[in-house]
Amino acid sequence: MEERFPSESRDRKRAMLAVLPFLGLGLADVVLLLLWGVDPLWGFAILPPILFVSVLAWVAFSTGFVGEHRT
Repeated sequence: MEERFPSESRDRKRAMLAVLPFLGLGLADVVLLLLWGVDPLWGFAILPPILFVSVLAWVAFSTGFVGEHRT
């Protein structure tokens, strides 16, 4: 019988490695905005979309939605 979830831990690690650079860029953008002296509200206003998209990408990669499709 085919295994339903063959390697969950490997997929999670691969997902983390795929999303981590983009999350890092987003957080660096927030830090850069705060260091420039922009009102902190602007820095924290862009933080929720960055985190949301990062979590959404992680879920897509870890569940196999992005990757090999068997049709």
